[in-house]
Amino acid sequence: MKWALLLVAMLRIFDGFAQGTQTPANGTIEGIIFDHDTKDRVARTIIFNINSRKFWYNNLKGEFKVDANPGDKLVFSKQDYLPDTVLIKDASNIAVYLQRTAIMLHEVTVNDSLNTPAQRLAATKKEYNKAYGSSAYSDPFSTVPGGGAGISIDALYNSLSKSGRDAEHLRGLIQHDYEQNVIDYRFNKSYVGNITKLKGTELANFMIRYRPSYYLVTTDSEYEFITYIRTSARRYQRNKRVVSQPPLRPPQS
Repeated sequence: MKWALLLVAMLRIFDGFAQGTQTPANGTIEGIIFDHDTKDRVARTIIFNINSRKFWYNNLKGEFKVDANPGDKLVFSKQDYLPDTVLIKDASNIAVYLQRTAIMLHEVTVNDSLNTPAQRLAATKKEYNKAYGSSAYSDPFSTVPGGGAGISIDALYNSLSKSGRDAEHLRGLIQHDYEQNVIDYRFNKSYVGNITKLKGTELANFMIRYRPSYYLVTTDSEYEFITYIRTSARRYQRNKRVVSQPPLRPPQS
């Protein structure tokens, strides 16, 4: 009887010791998700912890904060991207780069080595560097060493002066031009012609009439974008026989 009681007591002691040593500490991992090629931040990505069976979404800035410990495996998944698995080694912040499943088709322009809108925008900013100087980006409310907010005199003057307003207007024009280049980059004649089978004048008229918005071009998946073009092409075929009114002519005297 004494041996039985002693054995039970010893088992309880070892069981409590084992539970205390096997319980992992709850930790958090922070990081940012990027596009592997463009280095732009990727939002609304599913993050799955294989060990804990929990999942999260990152925010619109591409940032995330999840529960994970060293040794856990995190799987990052998003539509139009290849999934990526990351092994957590320590509590350091991590950067995740996702590779697209397909490359965006675009038209090659002869005698133009800057084929992408991002490259053209970078070249334009360099050419008009005064509009993108430190004063152009300054915030009227600056952070002071004590932790409070102060007023930046240079930024305030820049926003009120004529040169500051001109720089802001120029940046707006450059941004608009960049957005149009992004549309042209994806919605080009070769790409649209292969989908619609239109050619020549009909293709040009179709692309003018059904030119997509910048938002649609940058948010639609490849499948959604092709569906938009095909649906628009069917609508164009139904309506192309509509005869427009001839221009008015002044009366002859």
